[in-house]
Amino acid sequence: MPDPPSTEPNGPALDGHAPAGPVDPDAFRHVLGHFCTGVTVITTAGPAGFACQAFAALSLSPPLVLFCPSKTSATWPVIERAGHFCANVLTDGQQELARRFGSSGGDKFAGVPWTPSPRGAPVLDGALTWIDCTVEAVHEAGDHYLVTGRVTALGATRAGRPLLFYRGRYAATDPGSGPTEVVDTLLAWPHHSDWI
Repeated sequence: MPDPPSTEPNGPALDGHAPAGPVDPDAFRHVLGHFCTGVTVITTAGPAGFACQAFAALSLSPPLVLFCPSKTSATWPVIERAGHFCANVLTDGQQELARRFGSSGGDKFAGVPWTPSPRGAPVLDGALTWIDCTVEAVHEAGDHYLVTGRVTALGATRAGRPLLFYRGRYAATDPGSGPTEVVDTLLAWPHHSDWI
């Protein structure tokens, strides 16, 4: 008779079924760390800003995005009061900027060149692109807020690779060795209802 499947504490069993009981926070971080995310810096007038990997496109009509600040964030109340923000999409060469804006305290903008977005939020020099938004809605979501933003302006895109976060480390896309593969994306897909 075979042995029963082994499990990690509160993690998935080897047979693919999750054990009953509360989810272990360490297992949660470990499993979700296998989902690669882009890295942004969310800024607002002041200036104020923080590094954020919980950022995504939400809707094409109307154009909405979302991000998720921690309830303990010192920057989120500044953004909420301002009522607008700019999401700066970082390049793979901006790891130090991500670290700076991912830490608490200090003047994060000291020595960092930027220009104002149409609404006055900092657009960081060298960002891959940027998205200017007004705060549309705020929802409580566990130990974070889920913030939706209505897109009011879009920045030009520049050449480069995005900065990624994967398994607790910064990473970048592999440029590959063959020709560029054309893949329909969320924003280019003709039937966006399939994605959203």
